[in-house]
Amino acid sequence: MKEESIGLIIGGSTGVVIGIILAVFALFCFRYHQKHLQIGNSSSRRAATIPIRTNGADSCTILSDSTIGAESPLKSGWNGMPFWLDGFKKSYMVSATGLPEYSYKDLQKATYNFTTVIGQGAFGLVYKAHMSTVETVAVKVLATNSKQGEKEFYTEVMLLGRLHHRNLVNLIGYCAEKGQHMLVYVYMSKGSLASHLYGEENEALSWNMRVDIALEVARGLEYLHDGAVPPVIHRDIKSSNILLDQSMRARVADFGLSREEMVDKHAAIRGTFGYLDPEYISSGKLTKKSDVYSFGVLLFEIIAGRNPQQGLMEYVELAAMNTEGKVGWEEIADSRLEGNFDVQELNEVAALAYKCVERAPKKRPSMRDIVSVLTRILKSRDHRNHHNKALSSTAEVYIDLDQTETKNSVSNHRRQDSVDSATDNEV
Repeated sequence: MKEESIGLIIGGSTGVVIGIILAVFALFCFRYHQKHLQIGNSSSRRAATIPIRTNGADSCTILSDSTIGAESPLKSGWNGMPFWLDGFKKSYMVSATGLPEYSYKDLQKATYNFTTVIGQGAFGLVYKAHMSTVETVAVKVLATNSKQGEKEFYTEVMLLGRLHHRNLVNLIGYCAEKGQHMLVYVYMSKGSLASHLYGEENEALSWNMRVDIALEVARGLEYLHDGAVPPVIHRDIKSSNILLDQSMRARVADFGLSREEMVDKHAAIRGTFGYLDPEYISSGKLTKKSDVYSFGVLLFEIIAGRNPQQGLMEYVELAAMNTEGKVGWEEIADSRLEGNFDVQELNEVAALAYKCVERAPKKRPSMRDIVSVLTRILKSRDHRNHHNKALSSTAEVYIDLDQTETKNSVSNHRRQDSVDSATDNEV
C-alpha cells in the first residue's frame, strides 16, 4: 500500500513537471512566433532592393552605400524570414496567388528552345512563345546568376497575382524549375511605348494617340495608388515599361521594383536615372508622389519625343523659363508630329506635366487629379470635334439650299421663256 502511494506521488509529480515543461515550451513558441510575425509584417512592406537602372536595360548601379535601407537585425531571407524557412515561404506564397505554374519543358518548347527573343529587361531576356493552346504569350526569363532577378520574380508574382486592371500588364503564370525563374504574360503585340517614340521601324504616334496613351497609363497608376489594398508604388514608370496591345491600349508593366506603401517610408533608392523623384533621392522617402514625378517626366517624353538620357528635363526647364509653365510649350513638341496637334491641348498637357515634376511633393497633383484633368482635356477635344462637324454639316445644308434656289430660279426662268415663246407663235 505504501509502495502504491509512493508510485502515485512520483507519477503525479512527473506529470506536473511534464505539464510545466510543455507550458513553458508553448509560451516560448508563442512569443517566438509573435516576434517573427512582427518582423515579417514590417519587412513585408519593404520591396526587394534592386539596383537603379541607368538606361532601363541591364545596366545597373547603386547611387551610394548610404542609400541602403535599414534591415532587420536578424539575418533573414526574402521578406524577413529566416533562411531555413525562406524556400518554404517562397513556394507557399507563389502557389497562394492561384496563378498556374508552367513546366520548364513546356516553355522551352513554346519558345523553340529559347530562340524567339523579342526584348531584354533589366534582369533577363523576353521571348515570344506559342503555347499548345494556340495562345501567344511573352516569357520573361530571369538571369540565373542574379539574386536581384530572383527577388524581382517573387515581387512580380505576388503583386500581379492580386492586381487586376485593364491598364496593367496581365501575368498569366510562372515557372520556378531547374533553377530557372520565368514569368508568363499576355503578349503585347505592339511593343513598348519607347519603341514607338524612338523606333524608326514604327510610324510616329499621332498627338491624339499620345494623349490617349497618357490617360491609360494614368488610370493604371490611379488603380495602384487608390484602388489596390494596400496601395502599391510602382517605382519605375518610364516609356520602356509601358506596353501596347493590338488595339494600342497602354498597360503598365515591370513590377519588379514595386512595393506596397509602407508605414516606414524610408527605403533604399531604386529606380531609373532621369525618372527618379529628386526628393526621393535626397531624403530616401518613398511616397505615391514619387510615381507622380516619374509620370510627369513620361508626359514630357511623350510631348517632346526625347528621353531623360537625351537631356529631356534640362530641355524642359529651359523651355519653362520662356513659357512660365503655362503657355508656349509647343516649342518643345516632337518634330515627328510635324505640327499636327492642337496647340491649346498640348499646352494643357504640358502644364499638367510641369505640375507633376514640382520639386516639393506636396505641390504635385495626385494620380486621381491627373486622370481627371486628362479626361477633361479629351472631353474638350470631343466637344470641339463635334462642334466642328456640326458647323461643317450646317455649311453643307446652306450650300444645298443655295444650289436648290439657283436651280429653281433657272427652271422658272426657262418656263417663262417657254411661255413667252408660245405666245409669240400664236400671235
